[in-house]
Amino acid sequence: MSDTLELLQTIHDLAGRRGVFRPDAYFFVLEALESAVNSRPERGHVSGEDLLEEVRRLGQERYGVMAPDVFRAWGVRATLDFGRVVFHLVEEGLLRKRERDSLRDFIDKFDFEDAFTLRVMRGRG
Repeated sequence: MSDTLELLQTIHDLAGRRGVFRPDAYFFVLEALESAVNSRPERGHVSGEDLLEEVRRLGQERYGVMAPDVFRAWGVRATLDFGRVVFHLVEEGLLRKRERDSLRDFIDKFDFEDAFTLRVMRGRG
């Protein structure tokens, strides 16, 4: 089986076992992480805050004002849920974390409604 097919199966299995988030949430986090890593001058660890900033950017770019609705459809209702997705991926062995990394790094970093709707409204002024 190819690495891509194996990853797809692993994510679908993980989402099914956990029963909390849809596979799309896991794939989105992996994509945001890859984008965050690639945008850095030196490859290295991405903090929870940096990852969430990329989640915000990518969500805005891809879904605009619909991002909160898309995320809710995936089972993601707050930035902490993105942290839970990350830690599910860590527990599955798909990501690594540093000792100091914690779910606390993802608590209340931004409000979905504000992050995706106010930026659009500000741009119209």
